[in-house]
Amino acid sequence: MINLTLPIAPVAAGRPRFNRNGHAYDPKKSKVFKRQVESMLKFMYREKPISGKPIEVYVAFYREIQSSISKKEHARRANHEHMPIHKPDTDNYIKSILDAMNGILWTDDNLIVHIDAYKYYDDNPRIEINVKEWIK
Repeated sequence: MINLTLPIAPVAAGRPRFNRNGHAYDPKKSKVFKRQVESMLKFMYREKPISGKPIEVYVAFYREIQSSISKKEHARRANHEHMPIHKPDTDNYIKSILDAMNGILWTDDNLIVHIDAYKYYDDNPRIEINVKEWIK
């Protein structure tokens, strides 16, 4: 149905902050990331948002390989032999990207009945998204 690759490093959703009136808002880093993703999506996807049918979402988050590791470890991470098992959590990446896609790729994220998500290290940070209609 929809296959997109966003050339942007993934950013995990930050904990909501609260103003003096008790209203919640996104931390600056999360807010900037969501705006960038929304802008890219609007450019890349010009169809109407999916509505009224269950969907599956598959997302792969490719985060940058740190420069402070050995060449051997860099090669392991680049070949996806060593997976990122440290923070940020995969679910925080998911929350961040789903919030940004809401209203652009689909009308509401309550349409999502299945999610598969992975996080990898890579020399080319990006987010790969695959959305398809759920079929029993």
